[in-house]
Amino acid sequence: MSVPGYRDTPIQPWHPDDPVDLAEAAQFLRLFHSEHPEAGPVEPRLRRVRAEVAATGTYVHSGPELTFGAKVAWRNASRCIGRLYWRNLLVLDRRTSTGAGQIFADLATHLRVAGRAASAPGARRTGQIRPVISVFPPAVPGRPYPRVWNDQLIRYAGYRTPEGTVVGDARYLEFTDAMRRLGWRGKGEAFDVLPLAIETPAEGVSLFELPEDTVLEVPLGHPEYGWFAELGLRWHAVPAISNLRLSIGGVQYPLAPFNGWYLGTEIGARNLADPDRYDRLPTIAARLGLDTSRESTLWRDRALVELNRAVLWSYERAGVRIADHHGEARRFLTHVERERRAGRPTPADWTWIVPPMSGALTPVYHRYYHEADQRPNFYLDPVARELGRSGRLPAAGTETPSPVRDRPPRTTVLRPCVPHFAGHGGAEAPWPGQPPGPVVGRQRGPVAEGRPCALGENAAGAAP
Repeated sequence: MSVPGYRDTPIQPWHPDDPVDLAEAAQFLRLFHSEHPEAGPVEPRLRRVRAEVAATGTYVHSGPELTFGAKVAWRNASRCIGRLYWRNLLVLDRRTSTGAGQIFADLATHLRVAGRAASAPGARRTGQIRPVISVFPPAVPGRPYPRVWNDQLIRYAGYRTPEGTVVGDARYLEFTDAMRRLGWRGKGEAFDVLPLAIETPAEGVSLFELPEDTVLEVPLGHPEYGWFAELGLRWHAVPAISNLRLSIGGVQYPLAPFNGWYLGTEIGARNLADPDRYDRLPTIAARLGLDTSRESTLWRDRALVELNRAVLWSYERAGVRIADHHGEARRFLTHVERERRAGRPTPADWTWIVPPMSGALTPVYHRYYHEADQRPNFYLDPVARELGRSGRLPAAGTETPSPVRDRPPRTTVLRPCVPHFAGHGGAEAPWPGQPPGPVVGRQRGPVAEGRPCALGENAAGAAP
């Protein structure tokens, strides 16, 4: 389904009580059958779907339909530069998981599968990140549904000190405070992994700490500057977006977390560099001995390049999959050409496709793109956006309606699990002596310090 570009024509808000749009369902099913001739003629399937919708307001996707729909949603995600790999998405069908404990177990499995966790005790993970999506129960008109408050499965906490400075990720100060009010206690360090806040109709919201083997991390060093490791910077390997609604043929899946692997600039030019995140450029510039007295020295640019070199070098040295922005830009144009040969336009939002560093040097910069909203696709609803930012519902009148009338009183339970911070204690070894390979569950050091893509955080259009 193609509608006018959503920059000029915003998507109509989704209402959970609305029945499935039969026209959208028919368009999806015709697309599925056209790209899967072995499925046979579409008309018998359409008749069954019309009957289901008439009786229940919705219909149930077959396994192949769900898999195809999730892959095409990635193919249509206009803000993702990494769509060349859309056919390789692993779809995990979790539509029967409804309890918070089972959902958490499935999310932990998702992270292990995405990080290619080794099954043998003590075995080391490969770091060859795999694109994965886990699809949980769809919304049914008139019924509540499960959701995860976090915008990604792995995010770092942010703490404001008595002196007014920030330790950790400044973007998640409010979310961290919300988790603490619900009973979570972090260590107050720069890379404390936040708990997952899972809300279900029967249980309200429950907090779960991720087991250490689900959080694959890379400590950052530099190919030339030994002091860089002393900064104590690190980042995780699996960017799993968890607050986007997956829409397939008119059926809405509010909980469908998915991941790819990182584009280096997402970490080096956004997460660790943005003033409202870790804001590390001034510190790096000072260690480089740069003149920061005026902007015309381009000290920010020089520090940014070295930070991004450190990210790429560290991930590659650790054997964790990551992409550089020049290579991925070329691969995106390969995807555009493949889609053209298949007779399909490639929806793309220029402001998201062009990387946040050296954009004019990449081949995606000097082009115009088709920006229509094609479905299946992913969508960020106002409620999900605000929950992921602050852990609170948005102000009245600004939220996407949800069937709250059937929700029970909210409860809070901090579920015990493998302590996230178990593992290696003490400070990191100096980088030249650091053994290669990613770190799993390593204790955080006392340091202070975008956007979704199935290639990283920028897949489908979440906020930067």
